[in-house]
Amino acid sequence: MWCGWVRKGEQLPGIVADSLLERIEPLLPKVERRTRHAGRKWLDDRKVLCGILFVLHTGIRWEFLPRELGFGSGMTCWRRLAGVWERLHRLLLEELHTAGRLDWSGA
Repeated sequence: MWCGWVRKGEQLPGIVADSLLERIEPLLPKVERRTRHAGRKWLDDRKVLCGILFVLHTGIRWEFLPRELGFGSGMTCWRRLAGVWERLHRLLLEELHTAGRLDWSGA
Protein backbone atom coordinates (compact mmCIF):
# COMPACT_ATOMS: atom_id res chain seq x y z
CA MET A 1 0.00 0.00 0.00
CA TRP A 2 1.30 3.44 -0.92
CA CYS A 3 1.25 5.88 2.00
CA GLY A 4 2.41 9.14 0.49
CA TRP A 5 6.16 8.79 0.01
CA VAL A 6 6.89 5.36 1.43
CA ARG A 7 5.31 1.98 0.85
CA LYS A 8 4.17 0.07 3.91
CA GLY A 9 7.07 -1.95 5.34
CA GLU A 10 9.76 0.13 3.57
CA GLN A 11 12.27 2.29 5.38
CA LEU A 12 12.00 6.03 4.98
CA PRO A 13 14.57 7.43 2.57
CA GLY A 14 17.17 9.52 4.32
CA ILE A 15 17.61 7.48 7.47
CA VAL A 16 21.17 8.37 8.38
CA ALA A 17 23.61 5.61 9.25
CA ASP A 18 26.03 6.18 12.14
CA SER A 19 29.02 6.03 9.77
CA LEU A 20 27.60 8.82 7.59
CA LEU A 21 26.75 10.99 10.57
CA GLU A 22 30.28 10.56 11.95
CA ARG A 23 31.74 11.89 8.68
CA ILE A 24 29.38 14.83 8.43
CA GLU A 25 29.13 15.82 12.10
CA PRO A 26 32.42 17.80 12.23
CA LEU A 27 31.08 20.00 9.42
CA LEU A 28 27.84 20.83 11.19
CA PRO A 29 27.57 24.11 13.10
CA LYS A 30 27.94 23.88 16.86
CA VAL A 31 25.55 26.18 18.64
CA GLU A 32 25.72 26.78 22.34
CA ARG A 33 22.33 27.03 23.95
CA ARG A 34 21.62 30.39 25.48
CA THR A 35 20.35 30.26 29.03
CA ARG A 36 18.56 33.58 28.89
CA HIS A 37 15.93 33.96 26.15
CA ALA A 38 16.81 30.51 24.91
CA GLY A 39 14.22 30.32 22.14
CA ARG A 40 13.45 27.00 20.54
CA LYS A 41 15.49 23.95 21.40
CA TRP A 42 18.08 23.07 18.73
CA LEU A 43 16.86 20.10 16.69
CA ASP A 44 19.04 16.98 16.68
CA ASP A 45 21.53 16.94 13.78
CA ARG A 46 20.58 13.40 12.75
CA LYS A 47 16.92 14.38 12.39
CA VAL A 48 17.78 17.46 10.34
CA LEU A 49 20.11 15.45 8.12
CA CYS A 50 17.34 12.90 7.59
CA GLY A 51 15.04 15.74 6.57
CA ILE A 52 17.62 17.07 4.10
CA LEU A 53 18.10 13.63 2.55
CA PHE A 54 14.34 13.09 2.41
CA VAL A 55 13.84 16.32 0.46
CA LEU A 56 16.72 15.52 -1.89
CA HIS A 57 15.47 11.95 -2.40
CA THR A 58 11.82 12.79 -3.03
CA GLY A 59 12.29 16.10 -4.83
CA ILE A 60 9.63 17.87 -2.77
CA ARG A 61 10.00 21.56 -2.00
CA TRP A 62 11.58 22.44 1.34
CA GLU A 63 8.41 24.05 2.68
CA PHE A 64 6.42 20.86 2.01
CA LEU A 65 8.55 18.61 4.25
CA PRO A 66 5.95 16.99 6.53
CA ARG A 67 6.60 17.77 10.20
CA GLU A 68 4.91 14.46 11.05
CA LEU A 69 8.09 12.68 9.94
CA GLY A 70 9.94 14.23 12.86
CA PHE A 71 12.66 15.93 10.77
CA GLY A 72 11.69 19.46 11.75
CA SER A 73 10.52 22.09 9.33
CA GLY A 74 11.78 22.30 5.80
CA MET A 75 13.19 25.76 6.49
CA THR A 76 15.20 24.43 9.45
CA CYS A 77 16.67 21.72 7.23
CA TRP A 78 17.36 24.19 4.42
CA ARG A 79 19.16 26.64 6.73
CA ARG A 80 21.38 23.89 8.16
CA LEU A 81 22.18 22.57 4.68
CA ALA A 82 23.13 26.02 3.40
CA GLY A 83 26.02 26.28 5.83
CA VAL A 84 27.29 22.74 5.36
CA TRP A 85 26.88 21.85 1.70
CA GLU A 86 29.94 23.70 0.35
CA ARG A 87 32.25 22.23 3.02
CA LEU A 88 30.83 18.73 2.55
CA HIS A 89 31.21 18.93 -1.23
CA ARG A 90 34.83 20.10 -0.91
CA LEU A 91 35.62 17.34 1.62
CA LEU A 92 34.19 14.62 -0.61
CA LEU A 93 36.09 15.92 -3.66
CA GLU A 94 39.33 15.95 -1.66
CA GLU A 95 38.76 12.37 -0.46
CA LEU A 96 38.00 11.15 -3.96
CA HIS A 97 41.05 12.94 -5.36
CA THR A 98 43.32 11.50 -2.66
CA ALA A 99 41.98 8.01 -3.37
CA GLY A 100 42.63 8.48 -7.10
CA ARG A 101 38.95 8.06 -7.94
CA LEU A 102 38.42 11.44 -9.58
CA ASP A 103 38.90 11.75 -13.31
CA TRP A 104 39.55 15.39 -14.19
CA SER A 105 40.20 14.67 -17.88
CA GLY A 106 36.59 15.38 -18.83
CA ALA A 107 36.38 18.58 -16.79
